[in-house]
Parts: sequence; structure tokens; C-alpha cells
Amino acid sequence: MKKWLVSLLIALTLAALFYYWSRPQPVTVTVTTVERGLVERTVANTRAGTVKACQRSRLALSIGGRIDQLLVKEGDQVKAGQLLMVLWNEDRAAQLDVAKASQLSAQRERQSICIAAQSDLREARRLTNLAKKNLVSEESADLAGSRAQASAASCEAAKAREAQAAATVSAAAATLEQTFLRAPFDGAVAEVTGEVGEYATPSPPGVMTPPAIDLLTDNCHYISAPIDEVDASDIALGLPVRVTLDAFRDEIFPASVRRISPYILDQEKQARTVEVEAELGALPEGVHLLAGYSADMEIILDSAETALRIPSELVVDDNFVLVVDEDGYLRRRAIRKGLGNWRYTEVREGLEEGEQIVSNIGSAGVEEGAPVRIGTSADD
Repeated sequence: MKKWLVSLLIALTLAALFYYWSRPQPVTVTVTTVERGLVERTVANTRAGTVKACQRSRLALSIGGRIDQLLVKEGDQVKAGQLLMVLWNEDRAAQLDVAKASQLSAQRERQSICIAAQSDLREARRLTNLAKKNLVSEESADLAGSRAQASAASCEAAKAREAQAAATVSAAAATLEQTFLRAPFDGAVAEVTGEVGEYATPSPPGVMTPPAIDLLTDNCHYISAPIDEVDASDIALGLPVRVTLDAFRDEIFPASVRRISPYILDQEKQARTVEVEAELGALPEGVHLLAGYSADMEIILDSAETALRIPSELVVDDNFVLVVDEDGYLRRRAIRKGLGNWRYTEVREGLEEGEQIVSNIGSAGVEEGAPVRIGTSADD
């Protein structure tokens, strides 16, 4: 009997030792506290956006010719209407002088003819009055009237020739103006193509050639960025935007949606996107933007100031979080989400403020049903 009891005791001891050494070892987890704070629903660009000048014009002359004067250089600030470049134009200037001389001649001819017409009209009236008094023959009065009418017609013809000469002057002036390149708005010269003495060639239809002068505003910019088509229906004009630039990593620039493209871009090997433009607010002191900077925009669709929130990366399978139960095991708990972005998710049901959830999900052994021990809190 004693041997049987001893054997049983040894077996139980071995079983206990086997269970002790083979039992699952507790996994160390960290936890974070459910809190209240700002949660936003946002969308961001799918590819890098770009800082663009509010106005940019790649200027080119409408005709070709040799550059005679180059009045600006890259980096110069110019005013609207300022002359930037002139082609050799002495032949056109001479044609304008000829046209002006012809106009002057037509003016003098009109004056002479019209003065004579007025004299003939007065003479016809005088003879008509004398004929009524039988002091001159009616034939003389009729001849004077016909001569007055002919003179009046000659005067009108002279006026028409004067108008024609004026139109010729305008045409010659327009032809001469084609040799001048002027600034269409206030801005900065970004690039100049060509030097004095070189030949400037306009772009023929369908063929892109470098602009003579690239002019843009350097004190007014906006952001243009592609947004995925699935988010396009949520975006509206006036929504607030946070803009970040690689050139100013520590700055966040406030902006607002100013334009949404009316069509979807369908480019080969790229996701379909809609182009969205954001108007920047006042820039911080010392910040000077350059057209072409890369930029990212985050459009704020909705927000809640004091929402119950958890870090978005702690949501498991889109609707669960991991918690430690009273027995020290990991358990899933279903939640109902509200607003959310890449950083925080609003919790509308399933958690209370101050509760703790597991924060090191994805670590080895951190899965539902595992025994755990709580290590240093993620909030510490």
C-alpha cells in the first residue's frame, strides 16, 4: 500500500513539474490609456504635390527675329507692361513712319478739299438766292448747286482716305509692336532664353520650344496635389488644409481648398486621381516659397475636439482592441468607431475614458488568449 502511495505521489510530482515547465509563459505587454482629445477625419494626397505660382507665363514673341535688346535678366522684378525684350525692327519702324506720313498727307488733302467744298456750297446758296430775284439765270444756280454736291462728295472721299491712312498707321504700329515683349503682370523673371544678337523663334503649332522669358509671381503661391478618386466626393471648397513642405520640415502651413478639378486624371500605371488646389494663408515671418517646392496636403473633412480616442494603429481587424482580463489573459473587445485618421480613431462604444488597452500589438506572442504580464505603460 505504501509503495502504491509513494508511486502515486511521485507521478503527481512529475506531472506537476511537467505542467510547470511546459505551461505557456506570460507575454509582456505594454498598455496605453483611453483618453479624450482632438480627432479628425482627413484625406491626403497620393503623390507629392507642388508649390505653384499664382500667375506664371512662359512668354514668347509671335514672330521670329534677331534679338536687338534684352532689358532684363534672371531674378529681376518687373512691373506689368514693362518692356522685356526687343527684336530688330528698323524696317517695321520705317514702315510706320511711311504710314504716318501718308496719314498726314491725307489729312492735308481732306482739309483742302473740304474747304473748297464749303466755298462751293456757299456760292451755290448765293446764286440760288439771286436766281429767285431774277438777278442771275437759273442755269447758273443749277450749275453751282451741282458743283457744290460734287465738292461735298469729294470731301467725303477725302475723309475716307484719311480714315484708311489712319488704319494703315494702326496696322503698321501693330506690326511693329510684335517685336516688343512686355510683362503681362508684376512678377519675377525666372528664366531668359537667348542673348542679344541671337535669333528668337516662335513655337510653331504642335512643337514646343523654350519660352523667351519665363515670368512668375514670387509673392503669391498655392498648392496643387493629386487626391485619390475614392476621396474626391468628400472634398468641398473652403475645407481647411494642413500643408507641409520638405523645405520647411518643422512648419505646418494653414490653407483652404480653393479649387477641385472637374475631371479625374487617368494616367497609365498610376491610380486615378483628382487635382485639388489649396490657397495658403499668411506665411510665417522669414518663410519665402519658391515655385516647384514639393508639398503635401492633409484636408480636414470633419473633426471632434473632445472625442474618446485611441491610437489608430491599436485597432485590430478594424473593429477590435486587445485588453487584459481579470485573470491576466488577452481578450478582444469589440468597439464602434467614429472619426479617424492615420493617428487617432474615435471610439463611440466599447471603451471608457481611463481604461487601458494593449499597445504593443504585433509583437511576438501578443494574441488573444495568451497569458500576459503588464510591463511599462506606453504612456510613461
